[in-house]
Amino acid sequence: MMKKLTLMIASALLLQPCLASDNFTLYLVRHAEKQTDSKNPPLTQCGKARAKQLATLLSNAEIKSVYSTSYQRTMSTAAPLAKKQHVAIKHYNPKQLEQFALHLKLQKENTLIVGHSNTTPQLTQLLSGKKVADLSDKDYQNLYQVQFIAGKSQLTLFKQPLACKQP
Repeated sequence: MMKKLTLMIASALLLQPCLASDNFTLYLVRHAEKQTDSKNPPLTQCGKARAKQLATLLSNAEIKSVYSTSYQRTMSTAAPLAKKQHVAIKHYNPKQLEQFALHLKLQKENTLIVGHSNTTPQLTQLLSGKKVADLSDKDYQNLYQVQFIAGKSQLTLFKQPLACKQP
């Protein structure tokens, strides 16, 4: 009986790190404010400030991966945090969100994903299983946090404090 109890306790202790590694958090944002003068525009000054603010907000989040679409505005939004965390920005295809959501769930690591007004809510919904409102062209402050704890997702919506005046 004592041997069986000892084995049960040892098993529980050995499984503990495995269970903890199943806990991770995904952060999703739309790119910061962009200029409107081209098809692949850079960020505005306000957008650059928002990207830096995002890096500060997530600096203690133990981000292991940063994903962005291949557009200049998403890459520039992701860059300050990627630089601060010493990680390369990986590209994802916004036309394959279901596959990407599965990849992120299997990867099980704290990650920032930078997307667009039409894809960020959609991807957040796929990851969290919760309804997410669409974003307008003027919505730049939303920061979605999807936590996975013991295999269940929890969605929290934060607002970045920076508010810029629209031109």
